[in-house]
Amino acid sequence: MDALLSCLLLLVILAASLFLVSRAKKHYTGSGSSKLPPGTTGWPLVGESMKFVMLGPEKYISGRMKDCSPDVFRTSLLGETMAVFCGPAGNKFLFSNDNKLVTSWLPLSIKKALVFPDFVDNSVKDIAALKHNFMHEILKPEALRHYIPIMDSMARQHIEADWSPRKEIKVLPLSKKYTFDLACRLFLNIEDLEDIKRLSDPFSRVISGLFSVPIDFPGTAYSGAIKGGKMVRDELLSIIRRRAKQLSENKDMVATDLLSRMLLAMDQENDKLMNEMEISNNVIGLLVASYDTTSISLTMVLNFLAQLPHIYQEVMEEQMEIAKAKGPGELLNWEDIEKMKYSWNVVREALRLTPPAQGSFREAKTDFTYAGFTIPKGWKTFWTVHTTHKNPQYFPEPEKFDPSRFEGSGPAPYTFVPFGGGPRMCPGKEYARLEILVFLHNVVTKFKMEKTIPNEKIVFHSSPTPVHGVPVRLHLHEK
Repeated sequence: MDALLSCLLLLVILAASLFLVSRAKKHYTGSGSSKLPPGTTGWPLVGESMKFVMLGPEKYISGRMKDCSPDVFRTSLLGETMAVFCGPAGNKFLFSNDNKLVTSWLPLSIKKALVFPDFVDNSVKDIAALKHNFMHEILKPEALRHYIPIMDSMARQHIEADWSPRKEIKVLPLSKKYTFDLACRLFLNIEDLEDIKRLSDPFSRVISGLFSVPIDFPGTAYSGAIKGGKMVRDELLSIIRRRAKQLSENKDMVATDLLSRMLLAMDQENDKLMNEMEISNNVIGLLVASYDTTSISLTMVLNFLAQLPHIYQEVMEEQMEIAKAKGPGELLNWEDIEKMKYSWNVVREALRLTPPAQGSFREAKTDFTYAGFTIPKGWKTFWTVHTTHKNPQYFPEPEKFDPSRFEGSGPAPYTFVPFGGGPRMCPGKEYARLEILVFLHNVVTKFKMEKTIPNEKIVFHSSPTPVHGVPVRLHLHEK
């Protein structure tokens, strides 16, 4: 019903567009004195968003690179004129000029779903800005070392409760449950299942509709995202205020989680409510990443292991060596993670083939020139993994799963970019690495997995999503 309603609304928009404009601008532009990048504006109002969704990002991007330019092309996505930068040179240019020629940008539709209305018109930098660099501090490797035993303990509990009692499971929903539970524990110090559920249920609505057609009409996925976002923000404010009260009443309380540390450092001279909103905005960003990109990454790694026995065997042997060196009940530590070299190469190859994030947006701060074309001030830019990750020039036999690509010096610079690059590189990269490897260790040392749908279709929403959630049969290792 949601899909039908969304399609009907799109038809209304298209009809109105055709009434206002006699024909769509389908011809390619780029010649003349303006020297704008070649490309197409697509349909009025809708632009090329529908083609992007219908073809899928990988096919859409490769087609435009072929028809327009392998360096940079012009399009219209999310209601914005946009320049898509291609290849390692394009990636390097945008990463190197962050906060110089370009600045962070998010579509208005996404901000409306995620942040408080007071912040919708603010820049991404202002929304995510905290006076103290808590995000990078709590997510840097030195800090994360202390969380490895917690990750390991929670992974064991999760597998014991949700995997071991069953002969068959679906990897995707269980991965989402684990990654979200872990994020609540580490970032908010929340362990109660009911408290987590009050956040996770509306969060699923946000993620489901975040990248849908941005029409806030009852029954649409985007309307669900808007409602879910408000529920999440209300619940977070309640959590923040309860925690602030606990901290004020117990001055000796040790702040180990992100939320408590931010609250202790709040500037009392500023408006308290605005500080609470700023904290909530930052926590939401972390939870979105934990719920979607990290869980998809973990799912796709396990998907490849289940369908490639020879890869699984090598990973299992590496992980079993680590397990044999541990005492009874002894939890993983940093030194154990550093031994998982082949396993990490497997993870990286999974991220190359099925990257959880498609890329990132920027906004031009001034007019500038790239590859002979002018990018006007105010234009949006987009870099995407799909210009390099499966390019045979950088990755021979690109569809082949080959972890050896990451041995030695690995891929050429700016060709493997699942976490972005430059000053805006994903601060959660190391967190994701540890979370995936810890969970991977606990799965392969206990089970062998067998896919029940060998050629399961992968569709693209905000991330690559297995249609059936990767159902697998579990076979316990013989002792």
